[in-house]
Amino acid sequence: MATKLKVLEFANKVSRKKMGSKAAIKPTDPEYMILEPVVSDEMAEVALCLEFRKPQSAEEVSALCGKPLEETARLLWDLAMAGVCFVNKIDGVDKYWYDTWVPGIMEMMTNNKENVKKHPQIAEAFEAYGRVRGAATAGNFPVGIGLMRVIPIESAIEGNSRKASYEEVSKYLNDNSIFSVSDCSCRTAREAMGEGCGHLKEDMCIQLGHAAEYYIRTGRGREITREEAFEIIQRAEENGLVHQIPNTDGPGKTHAICNCCGCSCLSLRTAEMFINTDMVRSNYVSHVDIEKCVACGECVVSCPTNALQLGQKICGSTPITRPERETPRDNDWGPENWNADYRYNRKDVVETGTSPCKTSCPAHIGVQGYIKLASQGRYTEALELIKRENPFPAVCGRICPRNCESACTRGDIDDPVAIDEIKKFIAEQDLNKDQRYMPKIMHNYGNKIAVVGAGPAGLSCAYYLAIDGYQVTVFEKQQVLGGMLTLGIPSFRLEKNVVNAEIDILKELGVRFKTGVEVGKDVSLNDLRAQGFQAFYLAIGAQASRKLNIEGEDAEGVIAGVDFVRSVNLNEGVRLSGKVVVIGGGNVAIDVARSAARVGAGQVDMYCLESRAQMPALEEEIEEALAEEIIINNGWGPKRIVTDKGRVTGVEFKKCVSVFDENGRFNPKYDENDTKLVEANYVLVSIGQAIDWGRLLEGCGAQLNPNKTIQADPLTYQTGQPDVFAGGDAHTGPRFAIDAIAAGKQAAISIHRFVHPGQSLTIGRSNRDYIALDKSDLFLDSYDRMPRQKAAHLNGGKSKDSFKDLRLTFTEEQVRKETERCLGCGATVVDEALCVGCGVCTTKCKFDAISLVRKYDGVGAALPDMKPIVIKHMLKRKVKIVGKKVSRSLKSILKH
Repeated sequence: MATKLKVLEFANKVSRKKMGSKAAIKPTDPEYMILEPVVSDEMAEVALCLEFRKPQSAEEVSALCGKPLEETARLLWDLAMAGVCFVNKIDGVDKYWYDTWVPGIMEMMTNNKENVKKHPQIAEAFEAYGRVRGAATAGNFPVGIGLMRVIPIESAIEGNSRKASYEEVSKYLNDNSIFSVSDCSCRTAREAMGEGCGHLKEDMCIQLGHAAEYYIRTGRGREITREEAFEIIQRAEENGLVHQIPNTDGPGKTHAICNCCGCSCLSLRTAEMFINTDMVRSNYVSHVDIEKCVACGECVVSCPTNALQLGQKICGSTPITRPERETPRDNDWGPENWNADYRYNRKDVVETGTSPCKTSCPAHIGVQGYIKLASQGRYTEALELIKRENPFPAVCGRICPRNCESACTRGDIDDPVAIDEIKKFIAEQDLNKDQRYMPKIMHNYGNKIAVVGAGPAGLSCAYYLAIDGYQVTVFEKQQVLGGMLTLGIPSFRLEKNVVNAEIDILKELGVRFKTGVEVGKDVSLNDLRAQGFQAFYLAIGAQASRKLNIEGEDAEGVIAGVDFVRSVNLNEGVRLSGKVVVIGGGNVAIDVARSAARVGAGQVDMYCLESRAQMPALEEEIEEALAEEIIINNGWGPKRIVTDKGRVTGVEFKKCVSVFDENGRFNPKYDENDTKLVEANYVLVSIGQAIDWGRLLEGCGAQLNPNKTIQADPLTYQTGQPDVFAGGDAHTGPRFAIDAIAAGKQAAISIHRFVHPGQSLTIGRSNRDYIALDKSDLFLDSYDRMPRQKAAHLNGGKSKDSFKDLRLTFTEEQVRKETERCLGCGATVVDEALCVGCGVCTTKCKFDAISLVRKYDGVGAALPDMKPIVIKHMLKRKVKIVGKKVSRSLKSILKH
């Protein structure tokens, strides 16, 4: 395509470059590329007569360019509509001028959504500008003199005696009388490139004064009141967005307030990609009070620049030090110093690790945080913190595998903190309230999403989508909700009123439930698409039983364990008698055995391949089974089921000599000569669960693994069918409820992004790679031993007569004593080189543990005054770089 020479000339004029010079703008540069699709040479001829920030009328421009007034006025208006120049009515006359590329022309051009849709090149050029030109700014601008400036959240600097009015958003809103709001130009550009991050885009950037008039007149934005502007600021802060202003109008002046995210903002990229925070930062940095910090992680996940990470607080024999990060302030700076992949390599934890409890939890709940809140009697806030990652604490407080307790540092002194009992107590306070905690619905997107399966994964996904304002419908083929929580876990471990109470919150959030509907049989995915559903989350669980594949398995009296427990939970009148043999050694097998004892079995014997130490069942559940006089026979595998006239009479077992091979894979070996025959009236088989897809995936591009689990991306949970996501046991095979709950939340994040065009499913997301601190290096001898509190419950002899959960909840006094046992292992760490002083972190902390501290005194300057300030700073930087190199050379010489 031929170069538009006048357009190229105008691009050079705005850039203050001379055509034909070595530094001149070329046709391949973003400055030309953004103009090329929408600016003709005829328009450029007129634009060349405009002046930088000097308003001119059409009559004045007509005289300069030699075109008729009417034609000049038309071309000027076309330029204004394209975003190349401002237009304002001054003294009753339309006057035009151009501004800087950024902030200025490029944002204005990107805010013409029709042009961007027709010409994605506009968005691409806007994105390329900062990436190409940003490197040259690294280290060369002093604090406060960058083209954009972060304005801290006002609540974060309240009471600071050194704060200045130009550091307050309210000053800019109160100083102006005309306001408009538009979509975020950066997120618009990213979206047009298919690189959106899922953050709010609509009605997020506020224009003031002359910019507002321009945006209103050209349809880029709509007029709003000052009160509406303050509401937008509040909404931005609730969503973790950063306030920034164009910083070229002079101290205390600006024409816009942007509300930005770290994963899409092309200004904050300067800090993240080039580690050049001085170009955009406020005068403040985040400071953590390590004594107050409990490593809940709320500040970490909300930090826009990844300046905060979770680290260690508890003392070890080796001091935890972080290497001082080099910055462009006093170093030569090139690509080897950049973080080009900052949108993909976000980290939540420092390399030396953090609290083992948070690390080991599949949902990475802020355990330390809710324990501290509980210790202060702030139970609702503790529940809110838990529900950030787990909507069902009352359920998990009863059935969780307690990975957090297994990893708890306190366990290296005496016993782990009773984390699950504390969580159960917190949840119980809410269950007993007349007015229960309801999360705020953050948006009103309204897109229809279908969740297939009402188990923990599906319910979790539905919960988080509902909070985001989606219309969620959960389809469940059973007549009851809860999946395996309701049908696969006996009431003596999890009473169904607890499950229903957790589900009631989803109903309050607007989630719809359709029971007795099997997707694939009663309605297909295509039928649901035709009904307007835009995405699907398949969470059907693993509710079928695995077969033994041995002689006699089909005999009367041989029952699949999961089917048996389901029938018991549905009150179908199941009764057993005589001797019952349960085959299996996992948690479900324990549940089957204990349920059998409650429905008439005279004697219950469990047989499993594993030794007692190898049993997959949790130790606590094994102990409860033994207390109920269940007999566990370790190291035996079924050889055949003995029958008489089609009915089971016994089981022949063979000795299992090893369960796993040298690589740790399940590969049992038997002594075929060592057998025994066991009499049985019933055999309950519980050796694992399988997945029954029915016709659900007919016509769907999703693929299954050989074990019938569905293939899905481990981060996004998207399957081979783009609008179909999957998680829970259907994806991983049988695991615990907390694993499914964690997967459900991550799928909700992906679905939110998927249903909005142009969003990436991965950009800006944490990989959630948590690292536990090294417990072997800790000083633990100085801690007093404190007995672990134990929840009261009836003894096994009595509990086996009832399906009621007879385990009691901690008393408030027990909670107080138990929370005192927490060692508080972790704390947040600040990387000042990445902190832009926005204050978002301070709005998320419930412990007053993080604050903004004023470290700099950058005031700002009008664009014409910047050049000498920058040149002076560049010279000082050169001296620092040379001095540092000399110092290093001298140290090296002296060392040798």
